[in-house]
This record gives sequence, structure tokens and C-alpha cells, in this order.
Amino acid sequence: MKLRRLSAALAILLAGCGPAAPKRPRLCLFVGFDVSGSFMKSPNYDDAVEFLARYLHAHLAGLGDLEVPDYLFVGPVGGQSKDQAKTLYPKQTFESKSPEQLAIELRRMFPQKEKDDYTDFNSFFAQVSDTVKSKNLVLRPIAVLLVSDGVPATGSVAKKSEMRKVSLQPLENLSRNVTVRLIYTDAVTGKEWRDEVPRRRVKIWTQDAAVMVTWKDPAVWAKGEPIEEQAKFLAWVKDNVDFGVRSKRVN
Repeated sequence: MKLRRLSAALAILLAGCGPAAPKRPRLCLFVGFDVSGSFMKSPNYDDAVEFLARYLHAHLAGLGDLEVPDYLFVGPVGGQSKDQAKTLYPKQTFESKSPEQLAIELRRMFPQKEKDDYTDFNSFFAQVSDTVKSKNLVLRPIAVLLVSDGVPATGSVAKKSEMRKVSLQPLENLSRNVTVRLIYTDAVTGKEWRDEVPRRRVKIWTQDAAVMVTWKDPAVWAKGEPIEEQAKFLAWVKDNVDFGVRSKRVN
């Protein structure tokens, strides 16, 4: 009897030492691309498109231990008027495409010749919330990546009063893990987002355009090498974009 119990315990122990089953992706990734004149006319437009194409490809392929999103939606931030809903393109639009093909797709979605008057972040956040609720994705980890200069409304100089009008309220109760990342902003605007935008649970991370454009430096991106072999670039993405952020309550 003791021998059989010992054998059973050993079998359970050995079974636990086997390879773990791969975790099912849970992340919901939303990407908003600023289509207002202040960003579309900036020199950062081309760089942002090329970076985002590589970023999406790397995440969808799980390269460099980047988290694979279970759901992905990409759409414009902006409009000819406030509260204007825009199309959110689903994950299937971007799967099985190379970075070069994704760059072409992104330029088609967000053509530089078309520029809207408003950068309405609030409308985009509300659309994210509606999508999460309608698809029953509540309580999953949610990441919102904003490719934008971060200046609300009409592209005037960012002020504290304008930043305090940015409403993250639609995102607050969707999940215990919601992160908003703003890339291609500037140091002053980024600080205003981190310090002035009211929030309770939502975490905010910003990265300046001056840093973002270094992704293609020879020390980071090896020209001519496939993205699957770009270990330095993938590490750069984790350190500078997908950075783990601590929550900070701002009233």
C-alpha cells in the first residue's frame, strides 16, 4: 500500500515537472493614431508609421517575449468635429503581414494628405470602452497606445487646463490593469499627461519623439536583418515603450 502511494506521489511530481502549457493571450491592445494636422504635418509622421508597423508585427508574432494580444484594434484619433466616432480595425487586418506590408496598410488607413481639425482623445477613450464592453472583454488587461504629439483639441500649445479636460473615466472600471502609453510627444507635454490628467487606476507612460526616433539608429536596428533577428530593437521596445508603469492617482 505504501509503495503504491509513493508511486502515485512520484507520478504526480514528475507530471508537474513537465513543460507548462502555453498561456492563452489575454491582452487587449488598442492603438490610436493621431490624424490631426499638428501631427500629420510633423516630421514624425513617417517615422511613426515605420515604427508602428514593426511594433505591431513584433507583438503579433510574440518576438522578443513581447506580449501577444488576444484582441487588437487600431484606429484614428481625431475628427472634423468633437465626439466623432471612427473605424477601429481588428486584429485580422494586421495578421500574417510583414512590417513592410503593415507600413503600406497604415499609410492607407491614415493618409498624410487627410488631416482632421481635432485631436479628440476623449472620444477615442469612449470608443475603447464601448468596444471592451460590447465584446465582453471587461477585466482583461488593457493597453492603449497613442501615437500622437499628445496635444488635445486644435493643436495649440498644451496647457494644464487642457490636460485636465482629458477624461480617462471611461477606462477606469474596465479592468484592474489599464495602461495608456503616449509616444511621439515632447518632454513638456508628456509631463503634463503624467502629472495633470485626472485618474485613479489608469497608468500613464509617455515617450518623447526625440527618443522614439532612435529606434532606427544602427546601435538598435541592424539594417538588412529580418525583424526576427533584431534582438536589440526588441529589447529597446520593452525598455522604452512597453515599460511597466506604476499607478499614480491624480485628482
